[in-house]
Amino acid sequence: MDPSAPSVAAVRPVILDCDPGHDDALAIALAVVRRELDVLAITTVAGNAGLAATTRNAGRVLALLGRDDIPVAAGADRPLVREPWVPVEFHGESGLDGADLPEPARPPVDVTAVELTTRLLRAASEPVTLIATGPLTNIALLLHAAPGLRERVDTISLMGGSLGAGNTTASAEYNIWADPEAADTVFRSGIPIRMAGLDVTHQALMLPADVARLEGLGNRAGLVFADLMRFFAIHHRDRYGWEGPPVHDAVAVAWLLDPGLVDSRRLRVDVEVGDGLTRGRTVADHEGLAGQPPNAEVGLTIDREGLMDLIVDAVGRVR
Repeated sequence: MDPSAPSVAAVRPVILDCDPGHDDALAIALAVVRRELDVLAITTVAGNAGLAATTRNAGRVLALLGRDDIPVAAGADRPLVREPWVPVEFHGESGLDGADLPEPARPPVDVTAVELTTRLLRAASEPVTLIATGPLTNIALLLHAAPGLRERVDTISLMGGSLGAGNTTASAEYNIWADPEAADTVFRSGIPIRMAGLDVTHQALMLPADVARLEGLGNRAGLVFADLMRFFAIHHRDRYGWEGPPVHDAVAVAWLLDPGLVDSRRLRVDVEVGDGLTRGRTVADHEGLAGQPPNAEVGLTIDREGLMDLIVDAVGRVR
């Protein structure tokens, strides 16, 4: 027996809800390659690209990783009540511009994301962790459609929000801004939340030396992810002057794999659902002024080098 393999009890069942997306692609790689997680399904939502593109991209990444056994289900094609907006300058028209990925080896399943997640939660022998790296529309629809299944969800580990400045408006991070009503539902759900917001993900930069490590792995996955990160870096270099892009969504997965990577604080976080300058802002009550209990473990700092080691190791395992 491989002594490095986790025990059966240590394997965490997860469902990854995403909108691939360059950083979502890395999140998928971390989740499906590392044996600490048992990925029951990947569900998709419109966000970084339209739903047809994000669903195709999830299948393309799974084909690259040799994990066509994992079902993909398409979810919401628009926010609960808002008009959709796709930030093509980040990810390109396809949502995964910049690299040559294979086409999906199998089509999405013939049920919706909410239907598949409901089935899997009911069938699971233990509570399942939901990893959400796109707008939270699918998760909110699940909570509205099947409120009795909340106890079947162990944790929601999400990429979204910010304690400080936003990246879509001065106040808001994209995933929360895109569907603030859905985010409000999730943060009010009572389910334990890990929030990997911009405060921590903007520290998670993949620098040129890290991209070189991916390219030097000698496998196709390493070359593809190196190309993806070079494309993703263009916008961040132009906008922020950074040497590399932040791998936002990978943090929500890595935090589960190695909790010691992220320093965090339990806080009460509420979502601004109004219009105007503060739409989608995640408001943290640092001093407990509202008298409400904390509802989220909020990431503050991250071991960037440790994260890069996790990513390179995961991509290097793909054959």
